[in-house]
Amino acid sequence: MYVIVVYDVGEKRVGKMLKLCRQYLCWIQNSVFEGELSEAKLRELKLKIKGIIDQSEDSIIIFTNKIGYNMDKQILGKVRMSTDNFL
Repeated sequence: MYVIVVYDVGEKRVGKMLKLCRQYLCWIQNSVFEGELSEAKLRELKLKIKGIIDQSEDSIIIFTNKIGYNMDKQILGKVRMSTDNFL
């Protein structure tokens, strides 16, 4: 499934979140990652995220789409990382 993760975490946890998300997804913008994950890998990622964040302060948004190739993507300005998921 196609996944987009957006996070807003405290300064002390930013580095840990960046490192974790890079293990699973492609970095496309500050605090934004995208890519294809199996349901098992997504569950694994969520568990690891819960181990890092402070649920009273931090915000994580996870978008999922089982048919990601039907989404359109437009980039205005600098492309941070090329992805093959979209035209």
